[in-house]
Amino acid sequence: MNDAMDLQSRCERLLLERQRQGLWRERWQVEGRDDNGRVLVDGRWLCNFSSNDYLGLATHPLVIEAVTHATSSMGWGSGGSHLVSGHSLNHHALEERLADWLGYPKVLVFSTGYMANVAIAGTLFASGDRVLADRLVHASMIDGLQLSGVRFRRYRHLDHEHMASLWHEGEPGWLWTEGVFSMDGDSPDLSGLTAWARDHRAWLILDDAHGLGVVGPGGRGTPAAQGVSADRVDLYMATFGKALGGFGAFVAGSEALVETLIQYARPYIYTTALPPAAVAAVSAALDILDDEPERQARLHENIRLFRKACSAESLPLGTSVSAIQPIVLGDEQRVMACQHHLKNRGHWVGAIRPPTVPKGTARLRITLSSVHRREDILGLVEALAEFQQQTRTGKTIS
Repeated sequence: MNDAMDLQSRCERLLLERQRQGLWRERWQVEGRDDNGRVLVDGRWLCNFSSNDYLGLATHPLVIEAVTHATSSMGWGSGGSHLVSGHSLNHHALEERLADWLGYPKVLVFSTGYMANVAIAGTLFASGDRVLADRLVHASMIDGLQLSGVRFRRYRHLDHEHMASLWHEGEPGWLWTEGVFSMDGDSPDLSGLTAWARDHRAWLILDDAHGLGVVGPGGRGTPAAQGVSADRVDLYMATFGKALGGFGAFVAGSEALVETLIQYARPYIYTTALPPAAVAAVSAALDILDDEPERQARLHENIRLFRKACSAESLPLGTSVSAIQPIVLGDEQRVMACQHHLKNRGHWVGAIRPPTVPKGTARLRITLSSVHRREDILGLVEALAEFQQQTRTGKTIS
């Protein structure tokens, strides 16, 4: 009983601290969604500017049809881990298709992107390896590094001169970065980075969760967008839960690298394989990428429209030209007030605060989709400008 009370007190202290910091998080319940980028929340339809479904594929009829067909023929669950009984023909076909599509010798499908990044670090990094990571890499990469026990250093965001200054000649090592950064929407210079890595005996890992499907010819990601061939990126990871509208992730690399993950990666070995229906949904999404290139084109038209409209209203935009458009407000309370204001105006936007982003950089993380209509985007910008004007004049914001 005393132990239970001690645990209760410990949890209560942690929760009070989160409230005191003004960083309390809530889970909003989505009651429905349509194929126009809207979600039903608290009984109201809101235009969703916080989703990673950049191409609107999560609700595409062909994706839903693929899920239905796979479930009727294979059942819902995979029934086991990949190395026991869960690895189906669907999984194998998707891996081969992705390898061919991206130009890699081999691909391995994971249940989540988080698990893939933890597997990369825990399996491939050896004691004594040098590892450098961009300061703003995703939490899954940081957790993977910490769990692996390897010593690592983080260089200033996109500052490759600082990165080079932290590198010491000698044994080979690793560089870990993102193709499109999840909170800022910007990208590294991959051509320069891969050239440096080759000259300095560094293996490059690229997390392209927010680049795949969004940038590059046919949505083939950041390397393709920057004209960098697959053989210059030693390990390429991306997820199915963003532009492909599904669930899961994969790692692409050499046959030896992928086979090493199969044999040694605990997050791969000791978890249930993705449901066959989820795999079928990803395959259908890849078909749509090929058959409906206008979706990617519309997304980039919407990005340009949003940035032009924000510029006309002198809203504080960053440098991102991706689907992720952060508006950094700095103060946590101001960000929450703006989110509330936007919700009242019919727009659902993510308010991102520390520790997800560095202190002093709290922001609205606005994400655009190919299914957003012109009037939706202009309405959002109008509401943002209204909030900006009200805060400047000190008026009450409702």
